[in-house]
Amino acid sequence: MKRHWQFYLLVALPLLYIIIFKYVPMFGVVIAFKDYNLVEGILGSPWAGFKYFQQLLDAPYFWDYLRNTLLISLYGLLVGFPAPIILALALNEIRNGVFKKSVQMVTYAPYFISTVIIVSILIVNLSPNVGLLSNIYRALGLEPIDFLGKSELFKSIYVWSDVWQNMGYGAIIYIAALSGVNPELYEAAKVDGATRFQKIFNIDIPSLIPVIVIMLILSLGQIMSLGFEKIYLMQNPLNQNTSEVISTYVYKVGLLGANFSFSTAIGLFNSVINFTLLIIVNFVAKKISSNSLW
Repeated sequence: MKRHWQFYLLVALPLLYIIIFKYVPMFGVVIAFKDYNLVEGILGSPWAGFKYFQQLLDAPYFWDYLRNTLLISLYGLLVGFPAPIILALALNEIRNGVFKKSVQMVTYAPYFISTVIIVSILIVNLSPNVGLLSNIYRALGLEPIDFLGKSELFKSIYVWSDVWQNMGYGAIIYIAALSGVNPELYEAAKVDGATRFQKIFNIDIPSLIPVIVIMLILSLGQIMSLGFEKIYLMQNPLNQNTSEVISTYVYKVGLLGANFSFSTAIGLFNSVINFTLLIIVNFVAKKISSNSLW
């Protein structure tokens, strides 16, 4: 440690950050097992056992919110997970450097737009009165549609706008993996007369498999952690039956309703499911492909 103290110092600050802001707050999960009140504090509040977990399972709308969370997450995984892979494979085939960089810049840019701006763009463009799509509908002689007012369209609007925003940024890791492929493999394939698609399926995709497996494990481990901000901003009374998810439910019950014990129980329930899925998926991936997080 004396000889390499600089490295330990370099690691110390991020490690301290993780301990203070990630591990220390875990003590707060005790609130889920207590009748918490602000006056007595966490340690002084009386124990409630599994009262709030039972209350959670008996809540009339909880299973609807759980279903909405899973449906949106699985829909997003089904559409959003392969999108950056396809984009990375397509960019890898572009030989024109200027065009390739232009496409990369255009696809990366939406990631850096704030969620509030993204939702504002969606609301304006999907508005039945002044929206771009509504004007196109009118020009075609059709009746405009209130897209955000139709609950059956909410999942698609959320997922596809998310794909548009994150696809370019998500492709970075796959492009980096493709840059490490041995050029001699492409030369050998060219000599053998392989087509472009044959190169993709026999060289590029096998090279990406380890990265794909790791990213899939991480994605499935966060399947219950659906983003709160975007869904909450897109919600309205017309689409609430399909847009109300666990994260927005926790916010309304915990912060707006000041029911801290109940909201903590919901959050802990969420985390346990995510952790369990992460362990199971990692175990299965290790058995099938020998690629895993640990």
